[in-house]
Amino acid sequence: MEINLTPKPINFKLGEYINKGFEFLKKDFGNIFVAFLLCCIMSIIPFCSALAMGNLYKYLHKRARNQAASPGEIFDFKDFMPYFILQLIILGGVLVLYIPLVILLVLTMPNSDQPNPMVTVFMFPYMFLIMVAIYYFVLKAFYIVPLISLKGIKDIKTAWNISKVMTKGNLLSIFLFSFVVGLLAQIGIIACGIGILLTFPFLYTANYFAYEDAIQQIEYDEITEIGINNEL
Repeated sequence: MEINLTPKPINFKLGEYINKGFEFLKKDFGNIFVAFLLCCIMSIIPFCSALAMGNLYKYLHKRARNQAASPGEIFDFKDFMPYFILQLIILGGVLVLYIPLVILLVLTMPNSDQPNPMVTVFMFPYMFLIMVAIYYFVLKAFYIVPLISLKGIKDIKTAWNISKVMTKGNLLSIFLFSFVVGLLAQIGIIACGIGILLTFPFLYTANYFAYEDAIQQIEYDEITEIGINNEL
């Protein structure tokens, strides 16, 4: 039976996701590492990085549930179009943000070697606003990839609207989680340059549990309602 999603703000459990990510990686490191390498290889293909990441989360979902899964499933192009559209939207959004700055640079380009002070006055506040806007939209879109890969939602607008609701009131927690996980994942650089290959898969395992728990939370109300109706 298909379970409908009931979007709501998520109870974000930062520490739990980190702990589960570590335990999962330790338990099944070999398979996860191979899948991670294949994900990196597939990401080299133009416009396939988001698809590779989504397929990796599908693979981790199966491994976490002790289901049969092969690392070769990373090279599954079934969901290519939603991720392709998502990446086009991201690319277009970034271009739109930078257009005013490019126009200003062209219009105020000095004829001499002396820099135009108007550019400096405008550039730093605008770059700050660009960074704030990028972080805001990235955090609000935190759940779009798992909604596509784990729940099969192909419409980007629908995934965006659901993700907006799920992240409501959690932007700071998600930001801290992403920062801590990213920092821990890059410990391999400090220990030994190639060591990042051993620690970076943790970024994906921790994110997987954040995604999995969130999806379970927005499914929970619907499941409970079905149970209550059956009892009545």
